[in-house]
Formats: sequence, structure tokens, C-alpha cells
Amino acid sequence: MTEQHRVAVVGYGNVGRYAVEAVLEAPDLELAGVVRRRPERPAGLEPEIPVATDIAELGRVDVAVLCVPTREVPRQASQLLARGISTVDSYDIHGALVDLRRELDAIARERGRVAVIAAGWDPGTDSVVRALLQFMAPRGITYTNFGPGMSMGHTVAVKAIGGVRDALSLTIPAGQGVHRRLVYVETEPGADFDRIRQAILEDPYFKHDETRVEQVERVADLIDMGHAVRIERRGVSGRTHNQRMAFEMSIQNPALTAQIMVAAARAAVRQRPGAYTMLEIPVVDFLPGDREEWLRRLV
Repeated sequence: MTEQHRVAVVGYGNVGRYAVEAVLEAPDLELAGVVRRRPERPAGLEPEIPVATDIAELGRVDVAVLCVPTREVPRQASQLLARGISTVDSYDIHGALVDLRRELDAIARERGRVAVIAAGWDPGTDSVVRALLQFMAPRGITYTNFGPGMSMGHTVAVKAIGGVRDALSLTIPAGQGVHRRLVYVETEPGADFDRIRQAILEDPYFKHDETRVEQVERVADLIDMGHAVRIERRGVSGRTHNQRMAFEMSIQNPALTAQIMVAAARAAVRQRPGAYTMLEIPVVDFLPGDREEWLRRLV
């Protein structure tokens, strides 16, 4: 009998919906329930799935999957770890990752729990791919080209700006790891679009890329949650030059992010206390079932 670990999904937005589905499909995980700010049951959620405003209402929870905006992750992960619950998040502010890992590591170790941070596809699985290419060709250059597609993190950041009713941020690859951001904003009545535009351009999510901001009447007519990435490396193995490698995928963004987070929840219960990125966890620990069986199938 496969051991069942109880997982709570915190947040029920685009990613949270798919996280619920991924947990329900996992042979070794049990859905403890959904945690959200409002007590109302979300439309479309199966009636037998508990909904709570406090995770304590769900009974025993082994791992909380945080399907919340990135900027809420440090606070929520810290609080849940302090309450003795392991966490998984898809934190995506690259420059702050190491600092967050250090902060959560101290809490996780003290409470005997595990935090898996940045468990999305970038950072996350793309980070693992970049590491593979790096040791295959130790000298060289790797380019990560995103899109074209909707960036959830960037979109959520724009939606948090006062006066924004709805928003969409698209990532457009310019080649060699350079990207443009196209931001479409639907404003509240009377909102100052110029102020909103300036706030977007100054936000850390956008200030390092060429960004164009446009005001539109209805953002919902523009949304497509597809995305893509191509990772390319040209480098040197030993003294042999011109090694060329590439990894490419086209995806439905929130569904893939959710699936990776749920796999990371499985991996979390297999690690010693502390905070980890996906790069630090054995790949086999993300897979359900017996390790030796996976070795026989995949090695």
C-alpha cells in the first residue's frame, strides 16, 4: 500500500485550481483541502473537498502547496513552517532566491520541516536543465529564451498596482536571452494610467527589460495562458569546442507550474529538515513509488 501524504493547496487562483487536480491524480498524495481568504466554496470545486480559511481546520497537513503571488510567499511560508507544516512554493524573483532560501532554512531546521522554494518551471525545472548543460559543457554560454507567452508572475505584479482592474503581461523573446515585455492594462474608472505605467516600468519585475505598456478596454479578450521556453548552450567539453545543446517546450503555464509544485510536495517529505531549491533535490525524489523501480525504468 502506497503511503499517503496529506497536502493542502493554499490559494485557488489559476495555479491553485490545477494543483488540486494534480494532487487528486497523484497515487501517493491525499488532498487535505483548499485554504483561501474567503470562506465561500469556489465554483467548480468538488463538494467533498474541504475549504478552510485557516489550515488548522483541515486536520493533519504534511505539506502546504503555496499557490499565492510570489511576494506573499516569504510571509506565508515562514508562518506555516513555524506551525510545523512543510511548504512548497513557486517563488520566481531570481535575485532574491538565495536570501529567501537562507531565511526559510533556519525556520525549517528549527521546526524539523522542509521548504522547497522556486518549484516552478523557471526557476525550477529549467534550473535543473541549465545545470545539466553546464556540467556537460563546463565552459560556454547558456541562453534561456522565454515565450512568446503569458508570464503569471509579471501579470500578478501588475494586478497588484492600485487602479488596475485587470492586466496581462506577455514575454516576447528577442534572442540570446534578451526579452521584451508587452503589458496590457485595464484600469478602474478614473485611474491615472500614466501613474500606473510608471509604476510598472519601475517595478523590479520589469525595470531590467524593454517594456511597453498599453491601455485596453478589456484584458480578458487577450488572455492565452500558453508559454514556451528554449534553453540553448554552446560550449566546451574538456578541450573539445562547438558542443551544441538545446531543450525546448511549449506549455500551458499554470497547469505545468502546479504539476511541478505537487511533485515537489512529494519530494519534500523525503528530505531532511531545511530549505531546498529543485537543483538540490535528487530527481528521483519527485517521482512516486519505489526508487529502485524508477532506476530500472529510466537508467
